[in-house]
Amino acid sequence: MLGAKPVATPMSQSPLTLHSGTPLADAKTYRMVIGTLQYLAFTRPDIAFAVNRLSQYMHQPTTDHWQAAKRILRYLVGTTSHGIFIRSDCLLTVHAFSDADWGGDKSDCISTNAYIVYFGGSPILWSSKKQRSVARSSTEAEYRAVANTASELQWICSLLSELGITLSAAPVIYCDNMGATYLCSNPVFHSRMKHIAIDYHFVRGYIQSGALRVSHISTHDQLADALTKPLPRPRFQELAYKIGVKSLSPS
Repeated sequence: MLGAKPVATPMSQSPLTLHSGTPLADAKTYRMVIGTLQYLAFTRPDIAFAVNRLSQYMHQPTTDHWQAAKRILRYLVGTTSHGIFIRSDCLLTVHAFSDADWGGDKSDCISTNAYIVYFGGSPILWSSKKQRSVARSSTEAEYRAVANTASELQWICSLLSELGITLSAAPVIYCDNMGATYLCSNPVFHSRMKHIAIDYHFVRGYIQSGALRVSHISTHDQLADALTKPLPRPRFQELAYKIGVKSLSPS
């Protein structure tokens, strides 16, 4: 694949399902490639969604899945100099972007949630993962994503505390769903949200104690959008640069 023609995005916008394509006679190579890419995704958030999506077909990969895996390799061929830009001139603050693609998987209608956590202006933690069950509204899907992000922020703040690092302000989660943002700040628990009561009280507890803030952000500025669905080239390249993945000279 070193001589393959590079592509601008790691994943096509064409729908990919479990049964698309013809089953591979030998899935060993596919599983080896995806397993290797999972390690690479630890330092390349721009391929996190594509790797997570293709990992869902490890048990029964097809020719279409194999072509999608090779597309990631073609994307990496053209971005071998890309990496995470770590800043040293920012305040020691923690903030995160949380997003969810409601019912994004058309085969089972389960949403994909994602988050990107920043420390001092640099990305240090990210995730793209399917939720455990079907969300009945976009607000529910987004609120579950906020709860997952809050859990990770709790762990990071605990780690920083053990290292003797004091944050100048409470961590902030940026969410682009008005309903989920309003639910975070609403002290009244509605019966229509009782099926996500644990997530609700988990997030509310941190907000009421002043250990967390949830703020609304426009969809255009939602960086985690790149980790929830395949995007067209202009939008993907814009978000990848804003996330902090850019071409860097060897150190």
